[in-house]
Amino acid sequence: MAKPLMFVPLVVIVGFVGAAFVAMETKDPNDMPTAFAGKEAPGVQMLALGNHPGFSDADLRDGTIKLVNFWASWCAPCRVEHPNLLALKQDGVDILGVNWKDTPEKAEGFIAEMGNPFTKLGADPKNQMGLDWGVAGVPETFVVDGDGHIITRIAGPLTDKVIAEQVEPLLAGEGE
Repeated sequence: MAKPLMFVPLVVIVGFVGAAFVAMETKDPNDMPTAFAGKEAPGVQMLALGNHPGFSDADLRDGTIKLVNFWASWCAPCRVEHPNLLALKQDGVDILGVNWKDTPEKAEGFIAEMGNPFTKLGADPKNQMGLDWGVAGVPETFVVDGDGHIITRIAGPLTDKVIAEQVEPLLAGEGE
């Protein structure tokens, strides 16, 4: 006959697993706020990528809201969001691209294959700019106001839903 105390460890483990499952189901993994929200964007430090025009700190302070998109050729979610970036560019949205932890050859191949949604583009092969901006992985997009302050950070691909619910209201001047 089993003693009731021998089931206590099992009950505790099942409780922890259940609590972890509930926490994972209710928390959006992409909902990671940035410590920079409302603050001045960190410095821009990157290398040239091919003959694409690069951008600087001054480009973040030109009076227009823009997106700063960190991406890589090896990133599957970057391929998913790419058509949406092209559509945003077609709608007149200024997108500054940062190729992250990639090789110039692979980045150029990606752009040649998928199209170039970026107004200006540079490379961050050693994650120097990414570290300053708090990039945890790609794709990550920062919405920057015309004065160079970060409005928000979006982790993960810019899907139709994310664009409609988070990006478009900010581009329209709402929710700042």
